[in-house]
Amino acid sequence: MELRVGTVLILVTNREVVPRLNQVISQFSDIIIGRQGIRLQAQGKSIISLLLEGTTNQIGALTGQLGQLQGIETKSVLLKRNVHDGNTD
Repeated sequence: MELRVGTVLILVTNREVVPRLNQVISQFSDIIIGRQGIRLQAQGKSIISLLLEGTTNQIGALTGQLGQLQGIETKSVLLKRNVHDGNTD
């Protein structure tokens, strides 16, 4: 089984979309290891960083839904993590 570990950086430029953004993030809580949010008060924007571990399909489904939200920009970085008989590479 090929797992990926990575991060998704989310720039929120429209605060009205935040409730929907949180719904999407909650739907994928099983692959989210950590979440950090930083408010850029002077610019009226926020940045959310998600640390993830999941399959390419799981992470793609999350980023796909995030990318459909107006007022949201995303960028992801993924690394391959191989799992063989309980050992990790």
